[in-house]
Amino acid sequence: MQLLDHVSIGVSDLDAARPFYDAIMSALGARKVYDRPTALGYGERCNAADTVSTCLAVYLDASAIVENKRHWCFKASTRAHVDAFFEAGLAAGGRSDGEPGLRAHYHRDYYAAFLVDPAGNRVEAVCHAAEV
Repeated sequence: MQLLDHVSIGVSDLDAARPFYDAIMSALGARKVYDRPTALGYGERCNAADTVSTCLAVYLDASAIVENKRHWCFKASTRAHVDAFFEAGLAAGGRSDGEPGLRAHYHRDYYAAFLVDPAGNRVEAVCHAAEV
C-alpha cells in the first residue's frame, strides 16, 4: 500500500527552487507534470484508472522556514539514483545534510542521501533494496 497521494513543499522563491527540484526529481525519474507561476508538480497524479501514483507539489509560500526535524523522503529504485539525486541537488543550489550511504540503524540496506533545498527544506532520497 502506498500511503501518500500527494505532498506539498512550500518555498519562498519559486525561481530559486525550480532548478533544484527539476534536477532532483529528474535524477529520481519523476517527470514534471506542471509548471505554474505559483507552483511546480512532479510525478503522476492519481485518477480513476491509476489510484497508486504520487505527486509532489512545490508551491510559493512566504512563510518562514525554520530548522526542524521535518523532511520529505523520496523513493529511489536504485542506489545510483540516490547518488544522482545528491549530486544533482548540490549542483542546483542545495546543500548536503548527509552524503549518500548506508544507514544501518534503520535497516541493513537503507541507502540514503539528505539535502537542504535553497529555501531551507530538508529532503531525502532512499533506496531500500540490497545492492546488486
